Amino acid sequence: MSVSVPENKHVIVAETARLRLQQMRTEDAGFLLQLMNQPAYHAFIGDRGLRSVADAEGYLESGLMAMYREFGFGLYLVVSKHNDEPMGICGLVQRETLPGVDIGFAFLSEFWGQGYAGEAAQSVIDLARNRFGLKQLLAITAIDNAASVKLLQKLEFTLEQILTIEGEQLNLFVRSLMP
Repeated sequence: MSVSVPENKHVIVAETARLRLQQMRTEDAGFLLQLMNQPAYHAFIGDRGLRSVADAEGYLESGLMAMYREFGFGLYLVVSKHNDEPMGICGLVQRETLPGVDIGFAFLSEFWGQGYAGEAAQSVIDLARNRFGLKQLLAITAIDNAASVKLLQKLEFTLEQILTIEGEQLNLFVRSLMP
């Protein structure tokens, strides 16, 4: 059954006490450009080469929105229920370089340290298990990304190994979603 969504509305995939997770649209390109050009994003996740709103629109259309169409999931826009302000992204990613689906998250620096990433990530873990039927979830982090490592451990992920992907060493974490 197809769900019709008005052109100006986001598809809401989950809600928590403070947050709403929704599919991204090209109208979110300005926010994505801001998020992906933070120094910490470049340092810990990588420079995606987005330098304009048009670059971000292309990235959304060919990457994030294409993943929704192909797999039914992707990275979601995390928005404050209090004021509808975009705060970050969190969701599920299917990468050719990993043997399974992984969870990803990134937030604007002004929202760090307030529990938002953990709240959004737990909601995504629940989606992975209950909506998408995944039996396990992966996560990757830069070796020196202490904050993400700490969050993943709090979310019951365990470090499985150090991988090298495209010349970069990364932590590979795993969490079983089995009862």
